[in-house]
Amino acid sequence: MRAALAAWLVLSLLGDTGAQGMCGDPPAAPSHSIPAPQLSPEDRLSPHIPQSLRCDACHAIAFQIEEQLSKAEGKVGKKALKESDYIEVLERSCSQDWESYGVLELDGEKRLSGPGLPSQHPLSVLVSGGPWPARLSKLCHGYVGEQGEAQIYGAHRRGAAALRQLLCHGDKGPCAGRKERPGPRKALQNEL
Repeated sequence: MRAALAAWLVLSLLGDTGAQGMCGDPPAAPSHSIPAPQLSPEDRLSPHIPQSLRCDACHAIAFQIEEQLSKAEGKVGKKALKESDYIEVLERSCSQDWESYGVLELDGEKRLSGPGLPSQHPLSVLVSGGPWPARLSKLCHGYVGEQGEAQIYGAHRRGAAALRQLLCHGDKGPCAGRKERPGPRKALQNEL
């Protein structure tokens, strides 16, 4: 009984002195605090994509349209789609859920993030859902209505760059006059 009491006393004293980190345990990884992007009332409440994110949104939409049209063409052996087929694909592209897109803040600048957009810094908080999917769907339908299905499909047939040029970089496109933004700096191995 005395041996058990002595063992309990020793263990309880060791527990209070921080001995749990001994015995060859690896040191605890430093913790990082990454704040969520600070969204303005326009960012949170407007039914429209904020002007500062429209170029990113256009690239996301062009990517999704390109992906969906390419997938549909793959089913028919890379041949051109019939008008009724590409109209259906464009409708489906714009009506998808868009849940994989959201906004993050990188170096003090808000950016849209998701498939088809440059990858962002690995330590950032993405705010997705909420108004973003509906905004992207609405903007996509606007592009299709403004440009027309035949013109969008023709640009797709010329290549992804032609589609991005038509939707995003034309005279009145949301990326008109902007230089291509450089991609985010790559994290060094020891920063991970």
